[in-house]
Amino acid sequence: MRRALRTGGFVLLIAAAFGAGWVPLPFFALGPGPARDVAPLIHVDGAPTYGSSGRLVMTTIRFTQVTALGAIVAWINPEQVVVDEETVYPPGLSPSEEEQRAISQMDQSKIDAAAVALSEVTEYPREHGVGALVEFVGTGCPADGRLFPGDQIVRIDGERVDSRREASRLIDAVPADEPIEFRVHAEGEVHDVSVRRGRCAGVDEPVIGILLVDSFPFEITIESGDVGGPSAGLMWAVGLYDLLTPGDLTRGRTIAGTGAIDLDGNVGPIGEILDKVVAARDASANVMLVPRDNFDELRHVDTGDLTLIPVSTFAEAVEALSSSEAAT
Repeated sequence: MRRALRTGGFVLLIAAAFGAGWVPLPFFALGPGPARDVAPLIHVDGAPTYGSSGRLVMTTIRFTQVTALGAIVAWINPEQVVVDEETVYPPGLSPSEEEQRAISQMDQSKIDAAAVALSEVTEYPREHGVGALVEFVGTGCPADGRLFPGDQIVRIDGERVDSRREASRLIDAVPADEPIEFRVHAEGEVHDVSVRRGRCAGVDEPVIGILLVDSFPFEITIESGDVGGPSAGLMWAVGLYDLLTPGDLTRGRTIAGTGAIDLDGNVGPIGEILDKVVAARDASANVMLVPRDNFDELRHVDTGDLTLIPVSTFAEAVEALSSSEAAT
């Protein structure tokens, strides 16, 4: 009898250990992710480009759902923190919905970054390509899930679109109770999309819920892979600027950075800034650009040989990297 009890207890112990190692919990290990070189991810066709002697890298974070055993390992690791599911997936959003939101934020950051860099080195937006680019789609608006940031609108109700202003005029010309027919180019494919005006949060009148910018004067492709969210915007802008100008912002250095960017070139704060600094340090970066609004969080952080440069705008970032004071 005792032997049977001991055997049963041993089986339960094995099952508990197995469960601890394999059963996922509603918690995630959050910590620094890999730092990724920006220049190889930006492709330009139709304009001269210039190389750099150093590296420009964007920092990331990594989150992984944990088991009980994984949570213990993460708690022991000083570079990781265990957070609940709602920290990773906000209430009301499923994992797939949050992933789509993060992808849209990333796609918008690419457009904003390219527009800011192009406005500095070309005559954009005065000189632009044909069509209009979708820059933003409002969540819950009629266009949500039908049009996406980065879609190039080339026709509206059969009429050719030559600019953002022309696209707005053609949209306004469609009666309010009729669908608006869009022809868009997206990732090398052509799609026809029909959208009716409707309600959008914060807007009193029926709209489709998009913001547009002029198409770029030449082809720009940015590969973000599995990285989502808006925090790579600053480094996309700096990377594209460095690629399109004969000077070298890196001057042989490894320059890391993070920060959201808008169409006016303003650099906004991001989350998990401490993890981003750790990622930059792990990449042996000499300099890191950080949003000025995040800088107070870092004043007492030992960054070792990593020099932090707080910036509020894209112009400040370029100026700081170009100045002799930023050299290491």
